[in-house]
Formats: sequence, C-alpha cells, structure tokens
Amino acid sequence: MKEPFVIAIDGPAAAGKGTLARRLAAHFGLPHLDTGLLYRAVARRLLDAGKDPSDGAAAEQEARSLRPADWQRPDLRTPDVDRAASIVAAEPRVRAALRDFQREFPAAHGAVMDGRDIGTVIFPDAPVKLFVTAAPAARAERRFRELQGRGIAVRLEAVEAEIEERDRQDATRPVGPLEQAPDAVLIDTTGLDPDQVFSTALEKIRARIAPAA
Repeated sequence: MKEPFVIAIDGPAAAGKGTLARRLAAHFGLPHLDTGLLYRAVARRLLDAGKDPSDGAAAEQEARSLRPADWQRPDLRTPDVDRAASIVAAEPRVRAALRDFQREFPAAHGAVMDGRDIGTVIFPDAPVKLFVTAAPAARAERRFRELQGRGIAVRLEAVEAEIEERDRQDATRPVGPLEQAPDAVLIDTTGLDPDQVFSTALEKIRARIAPAA
C-alpha cells in the first residue's frame, strides 16, 4: 500500500477500544497511539498549572507544548482529568493543534490508533475502521471496577452519570464529534470478554483486508 496501514478504532468511553487496540498492535507488529491520552495530557497540564480547562487559548498553548512524557504519565485516568479532558476535547483549537501530530504518527510504520474521530476525521481513508461500543450500564460498571482497582473511591451511580455526560459531550461537540463512520465495522462488546472482542475484531479485519491481499 502507498499509504501507511492504519487500523482506526473509535468508540465511547469504557467500551474496550483501548484494550483491543493494544492487542491488535501487538498482533500485527504496529505502533499504537491512544489519542485520548493526548487530550488527557493537555487536561493534566492545565490542572497542574492551575488553569481553567475551558480557557481555549490556554488549552491550545498546552496542546502545542505536549511531549511524549506528558501522555505517558500514570495519573491521566483520574476523575478530575476525565472531566477536564471532555472540556478540552471539545475545543476546536486543541483539536487543530493535535491533528497534524496524529496524522503523522503512522507515517513510518503504520499504526493502530484509537479515539473518537480517527475513522471520520484523522484517517477517513483508513483501510480498516472499527467502531467499538457497549451498553452504557456495562461501560459504567467497567470504569467503576477500573477506578476501584486503582484505589479511587467512587460511587457506581456517579460513574454512570459521568459516562452519560461524556457521551453527550462527545456526540454534540461541533468539531470531530463521536460518530460511526459509514464504512466502519461495528463491534458491540456488551456481552463479550476481551478475548472474544479480540477474536471478533481479527475476523472482521481479515475479511476487510483479504481482497487487497
């Protein structure tokens, strides 16, 4: 292929797309980029600096100052970052600042990339697009268990409310809203374990790329 081989994975929070993306990257020997971590890193930088996540100019400045160490931090999946990242991700100036980096990431070796707008905005011509989703209650339960496992005290009802609010923000933001690309393969993970999700995705990917093989 003349263009870098990209597997684009989109979907809402806690649907399992990150776990799937990492396994697919390892399976195919491709680099992986969780683009959500970029927005979380911007949010973390703003919070650390005592800045308002809704300050678009400040958020853009932090986005243009990102370094790999910023999205490799271990403290990017906390409730305060969750809330700030949803605000930051809706800022057009931040999305514009990060767009070129995301598009350049697979240039050398291809990539598996997961996020909210990979298949619709970042790589609309990706040869493989997956849209990974699950019922809101199932996603809330997963996020709840994840937070508990990291020692973060939180109520399931609060997690479910945050999931619903994040879904609303992702779907209604004016730039790069979360939506399934017309040619993306839908994978509903509600009743599936990670191994089943992985095997389902492999089957779909092989079916998609077989004609070009």
